[in-house]
Amino acid sequence: MKKTKMAVEGKPKPKPKPVLWVATPQHLVAIDMSKLKINHYESPKFEVLPLTLFNMLNLAEKDFPFGMSCFVRDSKLYMVGGEKPKSGASPLLLPRQPRKAGHDKLFGDRGLSPYVYVLDLTGLDSTTDLDLRKHHTSMLAAKPIPIVEEIEGKIYVLSSTPWQVECLLPVPTFEVYDPSIEQWKPLPEPPFHEQRLPRSQIYKVIYHSVVGTTIYVLALCDRDYSDYYYSYNVNEGNWKLVGKSVDKLPVPYPFTPLCVGKFVPAYNDIFIYIQFDRVYAAMIPSNDKSSPTRYQLLDEVDGDFLNRDVPSIKGVVVDLGEHEMCIMQPGITDSEHDKLGPCCSILYITTFKVEKLLHSSSSAQARGLKLFKTADASDVSQTSSHHDNDVQDIQAPFLSITLLSKGFYDLDAWGPEAPHICSAFFHQFTLMGLLMASISLYVAPYPQDCSHLGMTCCVFTFFMYAFMN
Repeated sequence: MKKTKMAVEGKPKPKPKPVLWVATPQHLVAIDMSKLKINHYESPKFEVLPLTLFNMLNLAEKDFPFGMSCFVRDSKLYMVGGEKPKSGASPLLLPRQPRKAGHDKLFGDRGLSPYVYVLDLTGLDSTTDLDLRKHHTSMLAAKPIPIVEEIEGKIYVLSSTPWQVECLLPVPTFEVYDPSIEQWKPLPEPPFHEQRLPRSQIYKVIYHSVVGTTIYVLALCDRDYSDYYYSYNVNEGNWKLVGKSVDKLPVPYPFTPLCVGKFVPAYNDIFIYIQFDRVYAAMIPSNDKSSPTRYQLLDEVDGDFLNRDVPSIKGVVVDLGEHEMCIMQPGITDSEHDKLGPCCSILYITTFKVEKLLHSSSSAQARGLKLFKTADASDVSQTSSHHDNDVQDIQAPFLSITLLSKGFYDLDAWGPEAPHICSAFFHQFTLMGLLMASISLYVAPYPQDCSHLGMTCCVFTFFMYAFMN
């Protein structure tokens, strides 16, 4: 029996492509995660490396809206809302002073976008072509800089504060999309977007968070420059004013709009989050509500960023699956190489593995166990706990952190855009995903009597999957 060419030459099996997708107001960026590595910084002067990309899409140049937000569902990337600048808007003016760029009044609703765009992530060319296409459904109303969250299988979209205008927002400002029936439905107007509000009482949506089936929003009122916290439960279907202090929220501090975080996929009680440029882990009691929330400062993750005194913009947390997490912290630093002015945009990226300690802190230290390690056996760093805003403060570390990569990266490829991240997520391309997508495309044109086609595709898929694994 002849051996196949693949077996004779001993070619390695194709490896999945790990892609870190990042959406900014002006760009969609596909970062090659396989090129990220651990970089060591011994002095205040540090090397800023070029960010290795699969591809980058300049949304404004390609006639897409500015400031879209995105979500991922069934290996497809959806980008919604945003604002359409005037044709030929200055590439310098748009990212730095978008309000002066002006709207394309013929697009959408006064230049605000109700449209949805989709990118299929299953194809081999998904990171090279970036073929973003308009979806066949549109929102009921335009949404500038929308907040987008998936809750119980449905997509909730809320208008935020526009980049360019301060006029009344298109109604509804809040709606939900049900993918099972591909329909949009209006939801109750939030108090901070009510059309009857006087001009002197304009609310700006600052931050938000989601806990279970409840959305929490922090809005700033221009009239008295006060913070107001609101909540919306998707099952109850109504908005509530919680109060003017974060202490009024009935959730642990890491889940408030002042923090950004994600649960570690392997654990249902470990929450990694960013609060004021610092990275923490919280162990949330799942059953016993009387037990205190435990906190651990992950200095090994954000220490280099903090020690370089880089003025930062709100970071993001991305789960990479199982025990692995990613932190991205944008910042601005002085640089003589900056061609656009006295400041240079940089991005600090850290990927790491999270594991629970099997013993108490005292037992671990008595046995000489390392609480922190890196993939290349770097020195051990100390961990600690926090919370200035929470009296539930326990000193014992409960996690072991293994660094997989860390480094400062240059954002010159993004042009003059300020380092603001709208959303980010991880996607790993697999051949199996491509085969399943191919099957759906192959069978779809033959709705009648296509059982033989489906059987053929399934058999082909089975053998290809067995071969790849």
